Amino acid sequence: MHWLNYHHLLYFYTVAREGGLAPAGKVLRLSQSALSGQIKRLEEQLENPLFEKRGRKLAMTETGRLVYNYAEDIFGLGDEMLDAVRGRSTGRTRRLKVGVSDMVAKLLVRELLSPVLADETMILTCSEDRFDRLLIDLANHELDVVIAEAPVPPGTALRAFNHLLGESTMTLVAPSQLAPKLRARFPHGLDGAPMLLPLSGSALRRDLDAWFTANEVRPLVRAEAEDSALLKAFAADGMGAMFIPTVIVSTVNRRYDLVTIREVVELRERYYAISAERRITHPAVVEIRAAARSKLFS
Repeated sequence: MHWLNYHHLLYFYTVAREGGLAPAGKVLRLSQSALSGQIKRLEEQLENPLFEKRGRKLAMTETGRLVYNYAEDIFGLGDEMLDAVRGRSTGRTRRLKVGVSDMVAKLLVRELLSPVLADETMILTCSEDRFDRLLIDLANHELDVVIAEAPVPPGTALRAFNHLLGESTMTLVAPSQLAPKLRARFPHGLDGAPMLLPLSGSALRRDLDAWFTANEVRPLVRAEAEDSALLKAFAADGMGAMFIPTVIVSTVNRRYDLVTIREVVELRERYYAISAERRITHPAVVEIRAAARSKLFS
């Protein structure tokens, strides 16, 4: 039977967390050469390199990132054990690392994550980035799940699996002063109307452009942005109208002082939980998917 040397694991974990041998040596009160030697032994036991040189800095390899995630859980449990023995336990905590595509409405993400936010034993870490970058982080075991408005493209080199959470129609909302004109002769009343749109190239923007063309509408584009929260702030300032998922219309209207113009059933957006495994096993992600299907998108 092979036994893991937890001293070696702690040295690796500290070097990775502190960002190098020198700062880790100060924390552990060990020389850089001693640390390097101990990590070398761990690499020999695991039969995989954990660090690689990038210029003058050490960077974790893919195996290193995987080991780091396990080490984080292992030493986190150790801290919890000490707290429990000393009578300071607040219950065992779990960690969920979520990547959020920058094109997904953040209020929708808030609703999707509600089961986790209600769990006091859960530590939630959220990262927002471009979809392609999040998939790389997922493949490198830096994320447990990615929430996105599109599935992983077929033929991608990264191993990832799509889990449909649900879909929503889109609804046009606007500042109240624009409402009468936009509601008149909908959708033709949108011709020349000020509009706030997602960036070109996104799935929703392609669908919107096709819908405008089909209805012979040419809106006046006032702003384009990746961040839907920024577009909502512009709408709240009276700049124009925008399309949002129908499932969060009441929340958006209340928070940004907007009004509903019309739901467009032809426009739909799907939302996915993307994992590195074919079957979702992380308990928190299972809860998110179950809540999304039974409540939010029911």
